[in-house]
Amino acid sequence: MLGPWQIGLIVLAILLLFGGRKLPELMKGMGKGIKGFKDEMNGNGDADASAPAKSEAKSEE
Repeated sequence: MLGPWQIGLIVLAILLLFGGRKLPELMKGMGKGIKGFKDEMNGNGDADASAPAKSEAKSEE
């Protein structure tokens, strides 16, 4: 488990690497990714989103 010092160092490293302006965009993207992953793990993913990909693959063949 991460302690408060480790979390603080990680946040500081992220701020140094990406700057304060990019941080909200990074967190938004990370939140969407985690939500999408959890939805797929629970089986709540969009079935409609995967259907066009299958039809596109058939049309390319």
